[in-house]
Amino acid sequence: MAFQKLYTANATVTGEGRKGSGKTDDGRLSVDLSVPKGLGGDDGPGTNPEQLFAVGYGACFHGALKKVAGLNKVDVTGSSIDAEVTLGKDEGMDLVVHLTVTLPGLEQDQAEKLVESAHQMCPYSRATRGNIEVGLTVKTA
Repeated sequence: MAFQKLYTANATVTGEGRKGSGKTDDGRLSVDLSVPKGLGGDDGPGTNPEQLFAVGYGACFHGALKKVAGLNKVDVTGSSIDAEVTLGKDEGMDLVVHLTVTLPGLEQDQAEKLVESAHQMCPYSRATRGNIEVGLTVKTA
């Protein structure tokens, strides 16, 4: 099956990269960017690429989880995703992601199966698979 385009997001970043600003062409998102102290910056009031990636990955994964739960007729009311994105140095600069998925009221094995299915479906997981380390923790309480 050929790639079928469903949606495209467009954003422009200006300034000095991590010390600039970014906005989408539809005006729905406009952010100032600041460099965290851990990267030698002033920890200014703006956000940074790692925070934006964490929110994007968390939202995408939660959408996939809800889809998988619906297909399996499992109620995941109250579910949440905590996304941690770490920038570090190995041979070059690399990202490491850790997602903590909370599924209150489910049995651990059922929750783990849903999370693994969501990880197979999520576009962010698919895009990063084999490229960066992604860890998953499943909590049911």
